[in-house]
Amino acid sequence: MRITTITNWAYGITVVLTVLSAAAFILSARSATQERQAVEQHLLLSSMGEELALGAEETTDEARLYVMRGEARHLEAFTVDEGEERRRDTAINTLRGLGLPDGELQIVEQVVSDAEALDKIEEAAIATYRGGNQSGARDTLFGPEHERLQTALLNDVSQFRSLATARTEAAVHSAQARSDLWGDAAKIMLALTAVIFLGVLYFILRRRVALPLVRMTGVVNRLARQDYAVELPTERRRDEIGEMNDAIQIFRENGLERNRLDAERKRDLQTKDYILQMMHRLQACYAQNELAEVVALFVPQIFPGIAGSLYTMNESRSALTEVSRWLDPTHTQPSFPATACWGLRRGRPHVSHVADNDIACQHLDESGVPGLCVPLTALGEAIGLLYFEDRTKDATAVDAPQLYLELIAENIGLAIANLQLRDKLVNLAVRDALTGLFNRRSLDETLNNLHRDQSAQKVVCMMIDIDHFKRFNDEFGHDAGDEVLRHVAQIVSDTVGGIGTVYRFGGEELTVIATDMSDEQGFDIAEKLRTSVFTTPFSYRGRIVGPLSISVGVASSPVSGPTTTLINRADGALLQAKLNGRNKTVAAFAMGAEGELKHG
Repeated sequence: MRITTITNWAYGITVVLTVLSAAAFILSARSATQERQAVEQHLLLSSMGEELALGAEETTDEARLYVMRGEARHLEAFTVDEGEERRRDTAINTLRGLGLPDGELQIVEQVVSDAEALDKIEEAAIATYRGGNQSGARDTLFGPEHERLQTALLNDVSQFRSLATARTEAAVHSAQARSDLWGDAAKIMLALTAVIFLGVLYFILRRRVALPLVRMTGVVNRLARQDYAVELPTERRRDEIGEMNDAIQIFRENGLERNRLDAERKRDLQTKDYILQMMHRLQACYAQNELAEVVALFVPQIFPGIAGSLYTMNESRSALTEVSRWLDPTHTQPSFPATACWGLRRGRPHVSHVADNDIACQHLDESGVPGLCVPLTALGEAIGLLYFEDRTKDATAVDAPQLYLELIAENIGLAIANLQLRDKLVNLAVRDALTGLFNRRSLDETLNNLHRDQSAQKVVCMMIDIDHFKRFNDEFGHDAGDEVLRHVAQIVSDTVGGIGTVYRFGGEELTVIATDMSDEQGFDIAEKLRTSVFTTPFSYRGRIVGPLSISVGVASSPVSGPTTTLINRADGALLQAKLNGRNKTVAAFAMGAEGELKHG
């Protein structure tokens, strides 16, 4: 039950008790009939006079307010007051039948006359105002005639009340002594009524209002501290307290929602910060393995809990190879043809295994785990792929903001393209375009580094020259000469392998630099090179040409001399090998009177 309903009931009971008290008072007054009659007449006449005065003033005020403001509520109040005046007319008629003295009756008649005149003036003013003449209506209500009638009415009412009061007070005093006893009894009844009233209020205020408000105060204080984990009372009350509880519940839910939105905003800002950090580090990478490490570190922070891989294209743009992974994706292949991915075919992100609404990529297994393929492009060409795998089957990565996916893919693609372009430029700067070997500039830089680096115990240099290369060019053409150079360079590279580095010194001369090996090992490798070239057939345009042979000069440092003279000493040994008839190997560190250590 609503508190207002209970309160109304309490007031009703109090009114009933008050009426009973009045009945007791009336019964007590029966023993003092004269006092009762005198008091009733006194009260009636006094209240009637006051009602006449107040009624005139109220109707006048409402009429004036209406013509001043034009608000309908004042007109309604004026109309109600007019109805009250008709009821007062009935009361006056009743008074006329009470046998009032002629003086008082004449005054009452004059009051009625004045009141009717005022009503006519006020009704006429309101009619004038509603007819559009506002100024005329105001002049009528505030004019001298209206003021005169109103003053006369109030004076008559005051005179009537004075006469009636003087007449009835004498009767009251005479019967007052006899009614005191019963009056005390009436007071006791009223006291009991007050006690009951206070008791009811105490019950309502304490049990229905105070205690729930105390509980709710604690809840509101915690909510004010943004502690939205507080639990609200579960009792469902259909009163004002219940409505307040519902309002607090809505406030709590709004606070929880606001916290959720704030958390999402913070996560979004953190994601943007991770993306920015990743972009800065991608721009600072010098090699693709560094780039793969950066991607594997930051992508799991941008998309927590989502496994994935980074793939790059081979040079022929036909296949992809995994270069990094995070959180161990298990439902894709480490390498696969470019045609196996629908994302690369379409040139846009592709989702697989989500509600089976689209075709799945061929590089995924049949587990049904959602997968997202985001192609990496640069300058209009596909250069790689970002693969995301959500093993929870909730497709969280699929729901990732498209803007973030595109931004990450674009920056990774550009970074890979820049590194590939940089590698190409570096290769052009340090490698020979014809043979693919390191060029003379790279050789000079290596020798300078070896000269500065004292950690290498020994450096062996082999200078290689292709025998009769000019005659071969003259006989078969320069294209054939280029093929010979590539053929010999490939044999030397395969033979040296990882124990040394092969350079094209210039023309038909090659150089091999090896570290941390003995002179005998260096000579043996040189002999192996010479033998491999001589014994490997060379065909040009479908026919065997050759055999080919090379002359090799070997020198070492620092025992036989400084690194700065290494090339010159090896070149001297090479010259000696050519003078000895070519297809020879000569070591500068063992050259004696015969000019060679041994030869093939």
